[in-house]
Amino acid sequence: MSTHRRSICPVAICATSPGTWLRAVVRSAPGGGASRRAARPSWFWRICAAVTPTPSAPPGSASGPATVYRYVREAIEVLATLAPSLAQVMRTASRLAFVILDGTLLPIDRIAADTPYCSGKHKRHGMNVQVLTDPFGRLLRASPALPGSTHDPTAARTHGIVEALAAAELNCWADKAYQGAGCPVRVPFRGRRLKRWQRRHNSTHAKIRRLGEQATATLKGWRLLRKLRCSTNRITDVVKAVLVLHHATA
Repeated sequence: MSTHRRSICPVAICATSPGTWLRAVVRSAPGGGASRRAARPSWFWRICAAVTPTPSAPPGSASGPATVYRYVREAIEVLATLAPSLAQVMRTASRLAFVILDGTLLPIDRIAADTPYCSGKHKRHGMNVQVLTDPFGRLLRASPALPGSTHDPTAARTHGIVEALAAAELNCWADKAYQGAGCPVRVPFRGRRLKRWQRRHNSTHAKIRRLGEQATATLKGWRLLRKLRCSTNRITDVVKAVLVLHHATA
């Protein structure tokens, strides 16, 4: 990151106490107290100044859309740097009994010709993101985004999730889409003529996995992720930034 970007989005401010100023950014309303206003980072004020001209300023004096988009993009990049890495998540999850792995598709505005981004399962264009949650349904990590045509087991192997789970000797619950992903990933039984104990196992498995699906739904509850219209190269940073904001406001 260049010196100019550090002057706009100081990583030092963000890294000291991210929860404090992120809560101020997300929850504070106009006219808040002085302590809340002081907790906001400098790039937040630059965005406000760019989109809200002073009363004495002439009409049309606000900064252009390009300037505002640049400030927003730099803010997203700083938030993305605060997202936990896979190694950090594994150290945190090593104290847990198990984790839940679930894949989700983030819709994007691609055209029909963009075949790599078309998911055959969901019959729509999007980006594949792998989500890890703890046994209580709390979000731990969202993986980098891959084209929607990528299958969940392939995405998990590409991101090194299966290898990290095996190295940490951590059990993982996942749905039937992860058949053959590896030893640490436990999936339900497949087939129509299952024995009674297999059906009971699948029922218990679904109850555990439901918590991970609820966490994924919470992540997709952010309106920004309902349909992404930015470049596919920036979606990973957007997802990481949303995850950091979710942790800060949870």
